[in-house]
Amino acid sequence: MSEKRNTAQQQIILDALKKFSTHPTVEEVYAEVNKNHPKISMTTVYRNLRKLAESGEIRQVSLPDETERYDRRTERHYHFKCRECGKIFDVDIGYLDGINETVQKKYGFQIDEHDVIFKGICQQCKKDCK
Repeated sequence: MSEKRNTAQQQIILDALKKFSTHPTVEEVYAEVNKNHPKISMTTVYRNLRKLAESGEIRQVSLPDETERYDRRTERHYHFKCRECGKIFDVDIGYLDGINETVQKKYGFQIDEHDVIFKGICQQCKKDCK
């Protein structure tokens, strides 16, 4: 197995991503990178986030009709999106591997993976509404 080697730019982008507790957009990662590395362009951040996702070092979180976001957690897990603040949070429940086989058997699809996104109001927004 070959060792993963990150370019200096990729390492800067990974370090920026680690500063987020939620799932930032390309623009948010770029803003964080730009604080200390203003010569790194938005295009460079975008390209390297894609490469890091393709290599499995980070995950790309895609929501219908929304801009892609990035997650430093690479293990399979679910997400929750707050309809008030728009933040995306990790949901730490067991990953339902068996659901792939259930859908595959019933419909004949080839299932490679699945995504579940819970939607509602996060704890902070609920508290702010009271």
